[in-house]
Amino acid sequence: MIRVTRPKPIIDSLSYHLLQRCSVSGTPKGKSKLKTGQPLKRNKLTTKKGGKSGGGGGGGAVDGEEAVKGKGRISDEKQKLYEQCLNAPCPVRYLTPKEMEREGQREKLGLISKEKQRDMEIQKKGGASSMGITEEPMRIGTPGLDYISLGIFEAEELPKYKLTMEDGEKLAKEYSKVLMREHRDRRAAETALLNLKKAAIEALPEDLKKAALEPDLTPFPSNRGMATLTPPIEGYLETVMDAAKKSSSKEKLR
Repeated sequence: MIRVTRPKPIIDSLSYHLLQRCSVSGTPKGKSKLKTGQPLKRNKLTTKKGGKSGGGGGGGAVDGEEAVKGKGRISDEKQKLYEQCLNAPCPVRYLTPKEMEREGQREKLGLISKEKQRDMEIQKKGGASSMGITEEPMRIGTPGLDYISLGIFEAEELPKYKLTMEDGEKLAKEYSKVLMREHRDRRAAETALLNLKKAAIEALPEDLKKAALEPDLTPFPSNRGMATLTPPIEGYLETVMDAAKKSSSKEKLR
């Protein structure tokens, strides 16, 4: 006996084909290919070094020229520089007294940390000089415009300091006290100056007093310096300009 089966509706068959053939994730079972816990891989774009492409409108030729000129390697060089800066070993590792005591106890037990091992390797190679760190003082500011290059001071005239961390902290505290003292003296002097100014305005007649209390909003001449409480140093600008001319003439002779 033959049974005649009823055909499936068209909508059900279409949904079945869509689920099997048009999956969202791109895999037949609908599972994502990326698994958790695996490192992500960066996609690398390959640039063609050949000549003009036949039907691409000249886009491949531009990419090839950039790769030949070296523009495609800029990101790799930057990444290499960033990694060198992040992974550069410190020439002098600062340790607190508690950390120094802890490292001493670890060394007695035969335990050496990675940082201590790295310090020992640096000392074996020659210390900070082997890493390209010179002991000469570094000049701060625009190159060619510092006091030594301009000839205002000689390198031997500058004082040389060799301080520890504790000495630096003590000097910083003393310097902050000096700055606070100077600030209080300056504030007291400016307060006395303002009080004298108010007393002088009060002593004026009514018509002059009214004119003195009105602010002058006219722009100051641009070819002159603005009014200050302290007088300018006489001949300072001429000294700097002469030193700059002398240094430039020396460089031209070289």
